[in-house]
This record gives sequence, C-alpha cells and structure tokens, in this order.
Amino acid sequence: MHSRSIAYVIGTLLLVTSIAMLFPIVVSLIYQEGDLNALFISAAVAFGLGLPLWWFTPSNYELSFRDAVLIAVFGWVIISAVSALPFMIHGSIPSFTDAFFEMMSGYTTTGASILNDIESLPHGLLFWRSETHLLGGMGFLTLTLIFLPHGMAGVRIFRAESSPGQVITKEKFLPRNRDAMIWLWSIYLGLNLLQVLLLWGGGMPLFDALCHAFGTVATAGFSTKNASIGYYGSAYFDWVITIFMFLGGMTFMLFYHMLKGEWNLVRLNTELRWYASIVGFFCGISTLILWMNGNYDGFFEALRYASFQIISLLTTSGFTTADYELWPQAALMLLYVVCFIGACAGSTTSGIKIVHIVIIWKYMVTSIKKMFFQPRTILPIHLNQRAIDSFAINLSICYFIANIFLIFVGASVMVLLDSMDYQTAMSSAISALMNIGPGFGEIGPSENFSQISAPGKWFLSWLMLVGRLEMFSALVLLFPSFWKR
Repeated sequence: MHSRSIAYVIGTLLLVTSIAMLFPIVVSLIYQEGDLNALFISAAVAFGLGLPLWWFTPSNYELSFRDAVLIAVFGWVIISAVSALPFMIHGSIPSFTDAFFEMMSGYTTTGASILNDIESLPHGLLFWRSETHLLGGMGFLTLTLIFLPHGMAGVRIFRAESSPGQVITKEKFLPRNRDAMIWLWSIYLGLNLLQVLLLWGGGMPLFDALCHAFGTVATAGFSTKNASIGYYGSAYFDWVITIFMFLGGMTFMLFYHMLKGEWNLVRLNTELRWYASIVGFFCGISTLILWMNGNYDGFFEALRYASFQIISLLTTSGFTTADYELWPQAALMLLYVVCFIGACAGSTTSGIKIVHIVIIWKYMVTSIKKMFFQPRTILPIHLNQRAIDSFAINLSICYFIANIFLIFVGASVMVLLDSMDYQTAMSSAISALMNIGPGFGEIGPSENFSQISAPGKWFLSWLMLVGRLEMFSALVLLFPSFWKR
C-alpha cells in the first residue's frame, strides 16, 4: 500500500471540493439568504484538510489497484462527509446522518432525499445540493484525474470507479489518461450547457435551469421544487428533460464518435440499438395503458407522462411529473421492471446496465440452441459485431446475480431495521442500489426518506455507494485476501 500516494489523491479530492464550493458561495452572495458563512467555513475546512495531504507530494506516484480501490471507496465517503458540513452549520439539516445521506445521494446521483420542504432551503445550499450531481455524474474521481500528475496510475483509479460493462465492451477512444478525461468532461459539460440554454430559453428561471440540468445529464434527480418537474406543468420542459435524460443514459464514447463523424461506429453499437428499442417498447406500452384507462386527456398527454416516467426510472434519473402510484397496476409493473434495467455502460447512469442484459439474453438463446438444435456447434456471442470471450459472459452473469442478491439482502435488512412493509423495503433497496431515488410505497413520488431510521439511512447510503461503484470495487473490501500484503 502506498500511503503517501493515497493521501495525495485524497488531498486533491478535498481541494477540488473546496474549489467547487466557490460556486454556491457566489450564489449565496447574490441571494443573501444567510447561508454564506456555512458555505465559506465548509470550503475553508475542505481546503485546510486537503492542502497538507496534497502539499507533501510523494517521491513516486505509484499506485496499485488495491490503492485505487481504497481511494474510490473512501474518497467518496470522505467527500460526502465534508460536503455535508454546509447543511449542518447552517442548521437546515442539523443531523450528520441526514446530511451525509443527502450528500451521498447527491454524489452517487441517486436523488433520494430526506428533506420535507426543499423550497425552504437558501439558494446557495440548493445550488450546492444540485452541484453534487454535476460532480458525481461523470464520476468525481474522473474529474480529479485531470489534476493528478502524469504517471499516477490514473487508469487504475478509473477502473475502480468504472462499470464492468466498460470492461466487456472494451470502450476506448483515447488511452485512459488525462486527455480522455478532458474529452469526457467537455462533452458532459457541453450537454449541461445546451440543456440550460433550452430550459432558460423556454421560460424556466436561470437558477432552476442550472440545477435541473445538473440533475438531468447526470441522471440524478435532485430538484429545486417539492413537486419535482411536475411543479412547472410544462410540456416543453418535460420533453426537454426527457430527451436529455435519454442522452445521459447513452455511452459517452458515442458522443465522441459523433463529433468525429464516425457514424458507422455509432450505428454498429449493439447496446445503443437495444437501449433505443427497450425505451421505445416500454414508453409505447405505458402510453397505451394510460391512454386506454383515461388517466390523461388524449394520446399525446399520455405519451408525455408515460415517456417521462419510464425514461426517468430506466436511466435512474428519478425526476417525476406525476404521482405514478395513482396509475393503473399494469403501468406500475412496467415502471417496476425498468428499475432493474438501467441504461448503457459508460454513461452517467447506474443499475444493471443494458450491455449485461444483452449478453445474458444472447447467452440464454445460444444455450437453448446448443442444447436442443446444434449440440456440436460452437455458437459465439457477438457484441458490436465482435465475438466476446467467456470472461465477459461470466462477468455479466455474476454482476446480474450480485445485484439481485443484494436487493433481497438489502430489503431484508431494511425490514429488520425499520419494520417496514415488504414493498417499501424492496423499493428502498432497489432505489439505493440502482441509484434511482424515488420508489414505491412509503418512499414513493409523493414521499421521501425522512421517516427511515438512522441505521436504515446508513445502510442505504452504503448501498448507494456500492451501486455507484458498480458493485465489485466496494464489495472486494469485504474479502480478507484484499487486506493481505
């Protein structure tokens, strides 16, 4: 273990956090609502903790993969704890448990909240709350990699925070170094800027447009309004946010290929075709259900509400425009199903990811063919017109099983901790692990997580982290062999 190198990276994380707090400080100066001191003190604390760790530069920049995993896991915990300070100092969230839960939810782009009255928060704290989505959407560590010196094993840190799907698809448009991170962040910020302009141009206040763009492209879900996007009652806002949630669910490598004019690579991408097909299927069926049941006036109103909610939950965004628990049971079942799917690997979303669903489906089909029709034939599984190896298949199956196992274990733990009904327990585990935010039952679109006990909130915070780090990087810490030299 290279302690000096780990401390250097953690110090850099803290310095980036302190710099990021300058933006809500500016917002606080504009609105003058009494949150300036809390933000300034918190920024000073983050800077004071980070500077000594960063200042004593290690003699070499070596990092093992074990070091990278420790940085990925504990880096997120430390940053969430420090980021909770403004809310505690201001008094809007006096409990450290609640403030930590809110910040872990923000950085992991879960969007689950303990706040009963979001609109009562000062603008500076609201902006900081939404900015955690912006920082966490592309991965806080990928931003930090830009500021690390060359040769500090940035690839290993990136892998520790990446989706297993990115290992399977072998997505590489540049070497995993600072240049790749700069490209990713440029595309990401460009999408945020474009959405801000569209929302602002459509009549949404600039402050709200910024905060909602941060939560949309990051597929996160924090809103500045208690009623989420439903507060505005605007079809234009709904469709803009729906489109950008869909874009946030795409592999960001594809945007690079689009900018380079490499449209053939986009066309051949298996996961994108499945993503578009799955979205179209679930939106279409949900629209028909709502339309035929007369929940909305006309087909296009049903299409608007159904598409928004399906894409919001499938991409783990968590925005809402309606209390979907009042919808027909058939529509609720579809919403429940898409919570298990997720969008594309290499996007800002969490969840099981479509690439794993594709591989498992193709593996099942080829296994049936070999068993009954072509027992002596080798039937390879293709992705992006390339055959994938057995390791990728095993990884997909393992990742799927691990997710399902943790959902049931998580639901059981929540029942034991909070004596909640099984629907809420299952939904809370899915919401946290898949980084979705709203769920069903007592944590539905018209409720929040404030009623959950302190142990329950700490457990769900852990599930959020496990889900955001795509399972394995967090779970490997539980192996005794990981800690052996």
